[in-house]
Amino acid sequence: MNKLIKIIIVSLCFNYVSYSQDINDKQIIEYAIDNIEEFKDFLSYPNDANKRSDIVNLIKWSQENFQNLGFIITKLQTPTIPLLLAEKIYNKKYKTILIYLHLDGQPVDNSKWNQNNPYEPVLKSRNDKQEFVQVRWDVLKNSTLEEIKRNDLRIFARSVSDAKGPVMMLINALNLIKKNNIESKFNLKIIMDFEEEKSSPNLPVAVTKYSDLLKSDGLLIFDGPQHISGLPTLNFGNRGISTIRLTTYGPIVPQHSGHFGNYAPNPVFRMSSILSSMKDENGIVLIEGFYDGINITEEIKKDLNRVPDNENEMLSTMQFKSPDKVGKSYQEALQYPSLNVRGIQAGWVKDQARTIIPSECIAEIDVRLVLESDGYKLLDLIKEHIKTLGYKVLEKRPTKRERMMYDKIITFESEVSYPAFRTDINSDLGKWLSKSLTKTFGNSPVKKRTSGGSVPISPFVSVLNIPAVGVPTVNQDNNQHSPNENLKIANYINGIKTFIGILNEDY
Repeated sequence: MNKLIKIIIVSLCFNYVSYSQDINDKQIIEYAIDNIEEFKDFLSYPNDANKRSDIVNLIKWSQENFQNLGFIITKLQTPTIPLLLAEKIYNKKYKTILIYLHLDGQPVDNSKWNQNNPYEPVLKSRNDKQEFVQVRWDVLKNSTLEEIKRNDLRIFARSVSDAKGPVMMLINALNLIKKNNIESKFNLKIIMDFEEEKSSPNLPVAVTKYSDLLKSDGLLIFDGPQHISGLPTLNFGNRGISTIRLTTYGPIVPQHSGHFGNYAPNPVFRMSSILSSMKDENGIVLIEGFYDGINITEEIKKDLNRVPDNENEMLSTMQFKSPDKVGKSYQEALQYPSLNVRGIQAGWVKDQARTIIPSECIAEIDVRLVLESDGYKLLDLIKEHIKTLGYKVLEKRPTKRERMMYDKIITFESEVSYPAFRTDINSDLGKWLSKSLTKTFGNSPVKKRTSGGSVPISPFVSVLNIPAVGVPTVNQDNNQHSPNENLKIANYINGIKTFIGILNEDY
């Protein structure tokens, strides 16, 4: 009798565990919508990386929420803002996965947002004219995923997609597996960065300093948009980034263009001449050596061609007829370093325009890096190119003596933030994630060799000697870094589903 009771108990426990392993779509949708107030509260925290008071409150929020999930929290001190490390050991025999999250955001210009406050999230849907209009939050109640998709329901708020959304997706996934008595199939370390939008200036040193605490078997990056098709996506690399600020000079103060036009040199024309000398009409960088080391083999082309891009649709959406000719496709273009002018400032425009010769012109440039390119070398190539145009290149503003000594002066200020990284698509980490996403969604994921955006991951890869793969979950058209940033509710739900699938997959 006692033996029979034991068998029954063991059988009941087995059936309970088996049942608990199956978290279905309905349960995920209900949980996400029932807990939407927690997400709204999170989004209400200002998170401008340039404002320490914003970040201090955000660190406190993060610490409390991950402690509530049973994580041990360690502050990794840096000269400015600490990093947070959350750790949870499920079984000492398991492998350990490190997850990278960033919680800071870009600054906001309230005047450019179609809502009162970017930190007060609103729900919007498309109307018959395909315009986004605000709707009540209770619209979500009892909505199916198909209805959510059909109505294109989205949350609009700063950092909702980059990258508070993925943070909350992970928290919901962890809560759901806990609620269903499921344990992760690997130990977890979560590193939280609060200065990513400032290029994570302290991260490389911190990774070296705290390498023993960060030791793990692989790194996942929960950041960035999915492929435009909406299919589950894996990013096996990201471009690095370096920046340049160029300043050309005219008169020491702006001068009346009637009095001094044809006499005082205009710094805008000088800057225009410099910038136009760097690229041809097809967008190809003319600076010798800029593309050195890039070799797109037939095998690489096969990987690139497997990404299901619809380039005609991309052109139509962005509304330009022809792309630049760096590479023969969008994916191929991402395999090369890029040189981009991200902003120019000189004088005044629109209703502030005035008839003056500006005193200076500033051009902000970013140079996206690939694994084969050295950021310092590329910056040096650009600097030497400018010298060949007859400019005296300085690292600071010119003195009066220097202004009177040289006809053509430019200030060249530069920084290499972090290099690129890339993991083999056929790595064990890649195969594991591909298996999980295929099992979760019934489709093999889109596998991107390189993603265009930059994330500060290379220090983890080089110092910890581990592979890294990005698992993007937000919609491509999310207005990342721009006004009216948004996240599709469907992506939010599927993101939770994605992370549950990964947490429940043996590694």
